[in-house]
Amino acid sequence: MSELFKPMTLRGVTARNRIWLAPMCQYSVLAQDGIPTDWHLVHLGSRATGGFGLVMTEAAAVVPEGRISPEDTGIWSDEHIAPWRKISEFVKSEGAVAGIQLAHAGRKASTHGIFTDGTGAIAVEDGGWEVVGPSAEAFTGLLGPHALSVDGIAGIVKAFADAAIRADKAGFDVVEIHAAHGYLLHEFLSPLSNKRDDSYGGSFDNRTRIVLEVVDAVRAVWPEDKPLFVRFSASEWVEGGWTVEETAELSKILGDHGVDLVDVSSGGNVAGADIKIGPGYQVPFAHQVRESSGVPTVAVGLITDPQQAESILINGSADAVMLARAALREPSWPLRAAHELGIDWHDAPYPKQYTRGAWH
Repeated sequence: MSELFKPMTLRGVTARNRIWLAPMCQYSVLAQDGIPTDWHLVHLGSRATGGFGLVMTEAAAVVPEGRISPEDTGIWSDEHIAPWRKISEFVKSEGAVAGIQLAHAGRKASTHGIFTDGTGAIAVEDGGWEVVGPSAEAFTGLLGPHALSVDGIAGIVKAFADAAIRADKAGFDVVEIHAAHGYLLHEFLSPLSNKRDDSYGGSFDNRTRIVLEVVDAVRAVWPEDKPLFVRFSASEWVEGGWTVEETAELSKILGDHGVDLVDVSSGGNVAGADIKIGPGYQVPFAHQVRESSGVPTVAVGLITDPQQAESILINGSADAVMLARAALREPSWPLRAAHELGIDWHDAPYPKQYTRGAWH
């Protein structure tokens, strides 16, 4: 049996294989109110029919001002539940696990979507909104944030918990807390963006406090039999930033607070960082976090070849892999992987409507 095609069970949820769809913003909410559309149904649904074991949504903002752009999805109100449920039910009907990523963009919010005419930040007078962060430190080229008060931090924590309640009502099996890529929770973790001198800044314990509070608040309302993930940027690729060692240390702590898996990415908090991109370039981070923390990990980042993905699991670097750009190019990547790895088509994740495509 291929390692990629072994089922994986976390709490009461079993993914049919270990090839998972990474969260990727689509910048395609035409109504600009955070509600997913038929595009999202087709995008996510086609990866479920394509054989992915877990299908993760793009970042869903927990408050309106937590969107990266006006085109982002959200789950900050009960109006979002039914549209997301339509998607989760289809994904599950095709045999995949439905996951949703909960996010707040922090100081990287209120920007033009990548498919719009504009670039960079959207000023308040042009339809944008005020942004927040741990400190009044702007991300290069974007709006200057207001430093969150302690009460403001408490409001963010509650917003994540409220979003998790809605995610459960919307039928999702997995929730992932986004603490990577320079967005709000990552901004608190990094000494490069967190200049606070109160209980949320300075030491490791203080900088990680908000993430621990969010995890505890979400775990308290998220069903016991459903897994909770956290995504981290394990390295900022610059001196003085958040490190893979700190990621492992925090992951170990979070494992004792009900986090079931860590999604290991990197970068995003420093403009122009010299990121050494290449095939599987983030896999060593996932390996180190897994070995040091004892918490299962998923690896992501230029994983494009079935044998490459198989090797990542065989050598113990991660417990699963996530595909991003490769999945955009090839919605049925897992079906090709099954063929190339010699999986009998009866055991491959074909929808019955597609089984003729497996016959030789």
